[in-house]
Amino acid sequence: QVQLVESGGGLVQPGDSLRLSCATSGRLLSLYPMGWYRQAPGKGRELVAVIGSGGINTNYAESVKGRFTISRDNAKNTVYLQMNSLKPEDTAVYYCKMQASTGDYWGQGTQVTVSS
Repeated sequence: QVQLVESGGGLVQPGDSLRLSCATSGRLLSLYPMGWYRQAPGKGRELVAVIGSGGINTNYAESVKGRFTISRDNAKNTVYLQMNSLKPEDTAVYYCKMQASTGDYWGQGTQVTVSS
């Protein structure tokens, strides 16, 4: 059973930065593409960013391009989401997802709240 654990969320002010982490035990994370998604209150879950297994190929939602950076450290079985210049509309629960050959696995989510 794959378990993904997100961390790093919190309450910040507009313009601040946060770095989210998604970690798993074992070495499965290094084999598969990983993604960050978010779900704001009353809205559906949306893609934020994805990264290929090798860490080279990335893709971002238009709303976060230039502000967020996804990266991975396969040696540490961890994927990161660096979020800069945060806006109130970035407020959501952020989830990481492993796109494994056996299916998709999700973490439990971490809350990010951007408010003055």
